[in-house]
Amino acid sequence: MNAPEIHVEVAPELAVFVPHARRAGAHPLSVDGVSTLGHVIESLGVPLTEVGTLVVDGREVPVSHIPSNGESVTVRPVTRPQQVPGAPLRFLLDVHLGTLARRLRLLGVDTAYESTDIGDPALAARSAAEHRVMLSRDRGLLRRRELWSGAFVYSTSPDDQLRDILDRFRPGLRPWTRCTACNGLLREATKDEVAAQLEHGTHRSYDVFAQCESCGRAYWKGAHHQQLEAIVERALAEFAS
Repeated sequence: MNAPEIHVEVAPELAVFVPHARRAGAHPLSVDGVSTLGHVIESLGVPLTEVGTLVVDGREVPVSHIPSNGESVTVRPVTRPQQVPGAPLRFLLDVHLGTLARRLRLLGVDTAYESTDIGDPALAARSAAEHRVMLSRDRGLLRRRELWSGAFVYSTSPDDQLRDILDRFRPGLRPWTRCTACNGLLREATKDEVAAQLEHGTHRSYDVFAQCESCGRAYWKGAHHQQLEAIVERALAEFAS
């Protein structure tokens, strides 16, 4: 007896996850009659974090749907801006996304980041414990069932990564309020309070400072401020609510 066969069409936005031969139009796919549609879609390479709706013969179905012989399936991407229910929007980034983490913090977005590779199980557990959206380019990590929520980072360019995440989630932006090193909140500080961290030239040239309430790091408008200001201005111009 022949195995049941369905036809699957993946939206262009998700084509990066499937083999080239499946990137345009609907293609036949054998199924076993017991696996869920969610499992079938993941077996093609598409993380369910990237799936908005699954449409079978014109009707939306849950990922738990068991596909039957002859069904036509359309896999659609998440709707933007994506709503993340149940908690304030905050993120967790893996070891490969340090620049993106610092830029999100620069914009005042609550962003946890692991600077060492603690392993997928620990990352997924932290996502669940702290209700953080896991951002990663690791498809295996995004398939872990214990994740609270997740999203694939499509680009390797920090500029494009930041724009994509801001476009997808539209987090509230509060620039210059978080420590880019540890994610703690910043407060105004006097020169005397941060004097131990200042070299002589900095101590002489600057008078306005901030300090992280968590790690104590001092901040001022130093040599790289113009570059950071440009990142902030571009984000605010396009994504400020």
